[in-house]
Amino acid sequence: MSRFVQYEEFGGPEVLQIVNVADPEPGPGEIRIKVAAAGLNPVDFKIFHGGPIAEAFGASLPSGVGNDFAGVVDRVGAGVSEFAVGDEVFGAARNHAIADLVVVPVESVLPLPAGLSLETAATLWVAGRTAWALVESLELTGQDTVVVSAAAGGVGVLAAQLAKRKGATVIGTASAANHEYLRSIGVLPVAYGEGLADRLRAAAPQGLTAMVDAQGAASISAALAVGVPTARIVSAAAHAPDELQGARAVGGNDATTEELAVVAQLVADGALEVPIDSRFPLDQVQQAYVRAEGGHLRGKIVVSLA
Repeated sequence: MSRFVQYEEFGGPEVLQIVNVADPEPGPGEIRIKVAAAGLNPVDFKIFHGGPIAEAFGASLPSGVGNDFAGVVDRVGAGVSEFAVGDEVFGAARNHAIADLVVVPVESVLPLPAGLSLETAATLWVAGRTAWALVESLELTGQDTVVVSAAAGGVGVLAAQLAKRKGATVIGTASAANHEYLRSIGVLPVAYGEGLADRLRAAAPQGLTAMVDAQGAASISAALAVGVPTARIVSAAAHAPDELQGARAVGGNDATTEELAVVAQLVADGALEVPIDSRFPLDQVQQAYVRAEGGHLRGKIVVSLA
């Protein structure tokens, strides 16, 4: 028997329970991973709250939780040659990731690059792909001054660093507590909230040429107010037409696993950093999601199963 986090009704973090289940077995083309860590994403709690998002991500009751994980292969199914027992990997298992054992098809994992910890790798599948897709979609150059909203969060912090690697000047919106951190990675911080457009004008008197949005409609409105061309605003946080206001919705599915491997190697090499906001043991998974729902994070939250 192994531990598995699930919920039998939709609701807040209080519905999450740790249950014992029979150890899953890999079928043909699948591998089983002993999970060391799972990274949390906002979509996780949007799913277990229920409604259209839960339906869109295939959450039927009872359901497991999470997507991003990292660990060690402990069993392989028939026909698998890509991985062997003992390999360290990171990957995705939507609605199943927070568990001692996860079974996934081989295409849902990547090998862990040398120098990258399992804990950090567990944060990358959604945030790394999303940040890459957002930045690449804008074709940034050294002539750009780009604002990244929620720049200290899991997606924003990677997007801000990737934009800098393109040569762009980067302005990041964040709470005051994260301003010094943003300065440390070469990002000019600006407080979010009422009056954001005025603060953006002051921070970039030369004008802004693009926006990477990881916050939502309010940030898009501010960018439009200071003259950022609609065609150069991309968002991973807004989806409905009234929220996007003409901007483009871009998400992790717009990047490939090969591109994610590039992000992971950059993190392993120290060219990108992923701050860990907080760590929780498995028996505090409810508290981990309370923290996640509270926002104002610096980087990613990790649940440890090792």
